[in-house]
Amino acid sequence: MVADAIPPKIPTGVPGLDLILNGGLQAGRVYLVEGTPGTGKTTLALQFLLCGLQAGQKGLYVTLSESAAELRAVATSHGWSLDQIELYELVSEEGLDPDQEQSVLHPAELELGETTRAVMARVDVTRPSRVVFDSLSEMRLLAQNALRYRRQVLALKQFFTQRDCTVLLLDDRTSERSDLQLHSIAHGVVQLETLPLDYGADRRRLRAIKLRGTTFRGGWHDYTIRRGGLLTFPRLEAGDHRLERRDEVVGSGSAGLDALLGGGLVRGTNTLLGGPAGTGKTSVATAFVTAALNRGERAAYFVFDEGLPTMLTRSATLGMDLRPHIESGLLTLRQIDPAEMSPGQFATIVQQSVRDNHCSIVVIDSLNAYLQSMPGEQYLLLQMHELLSFLNHCNAITLMVLGQQGLIGELRSNVDLSYLADSIVLLRFFEMQGEVRKAISVLKTRTLAHEATVRELVLGREGIGVGEPLREFRGVLRGAPEWAGSELPAGDA
Repeated sequence: MVADAIPPKIPTGVPGLDLILNGGLQAGRVYLVEGTPGTGKTTLALQFLLCGLQAGQKGLYVTLSESAAELRAVATSHGWSLDQIELYELVSEEGLDPDQEQSVLHPAELELGETTRAVMARVDVTRPSRVVFDSLSEMRLLAQNALRYRRQVLALKQFFTQRDCTVLLLDDRTSERSDLQLHSIAHGVVQLETLPLDYGADRRRLRAIKLRGTTFRGGWHDYTIRRGGLLTFPRLEAGDHRLERRDEVVGSGSAGLDALLGGGLVRGTNTLLGGPAGTGKTSVATAFVTAALNRGERAAYFVFDEGLPTMLTRSATLGMDLRPHIESGLLTLRQIDPAEMSPGQFATIVQQSVRDNHCSIVVIDSLNAYLQSMPGEQYLLLQMHELLSFLNHCNAITLMVLGQQGLIGELRSNVDLSYLADSIVLLRFFEMQGEVRKAISVLKTRTLAHEATVRELVLGREGIGVGEPLREFRGVLRGAPEWAGSELPAGDA
């Protein structure tokens, strides 16, 4: 390797991680991977070595904490084979004998310990391109001295660098306080973390703390561990995805609804459908999806609250049968469990729907359940801002359903996303002659001149319809409508 040349980057083998690291890891460098037990350090390390194996690079796994049999068991659980990877096991009954503890490392500061020399000897024999050292915590205990420990790590770093080895040093962070000495020694640091929740699956996230000589995507990124290894979901940065703007107006299939909206919805905008349960928010969203599917476009519908069979049955009774479109592949209808899926994973699924499957319309039903998957409201606003910006940049039409608490009277929302919405459609109940009916109105659109009227929303076998303005009512939007006319409209007496 030329002294002043920038080393090429090599893939890590972890889906999504190379995007965070801006292409992967620089070859011939030493990196620290730290995280508490159970965060997936060993799994990530094995993926790193197996990825190198596919590229014809030899791999060496040096283990002080786990036996070779335990490593093979981990690999088997993911469907991997470690037959072509060198496993160098430094765990033995003799090494674990307390009487031998002081003799494992030589006390002289200028001489490397037995453990370090053994690792170097094995590297010289196998000549690997990728090395995993598991773990530094064991070396820290063996050294029994902070200065000697640092010198041993520096010696290993110098040794590996001279032999063009790309190395992952694993550390389980079991020391009393974070060892920032390792951060200063390593060329890069990747930190893994598990966040326990009061209910649902634990959240896992990682971040690159530093990466010398190259840029990377900072901040926390969600990841999961499933059969096949770690799967990372890079934090969405909407500015990376921009298409040429298309100011095309598309309809819902209902002339009355389109007229209320000023012609329909504009591509590259998002619409918030708000109202109490049962007012027709999902039906309105389904109408736009059905119209897009009938035009031959692709759509993605993400359901948080309602069961898929119930939704499909209700849509079919309104003349909007979605099953043929699911069978044709035009519609992706997916049930989302917020207790089991992280927000980062959901954002990645939405990205794939638009970027890879070319969906032109996306429905999130509802934001209330999505909110439950977030650690705090401020994170929902930040992530939704990035997600909506991404969808707008991709010229997708986004429909967001937001359920409001209560049925009549004062209604409240768990979160205010009105400032993020390009259009806001409000749905309400009102009473007429002993019947509960539905009202719809458009509060704002940033792109079209919409009507300012409050109209009746009618759901029937032919789909959705919009009636005449409710001019004789007052207080519909505040949830307490009152009849203010002299006589009932024709046909309602």
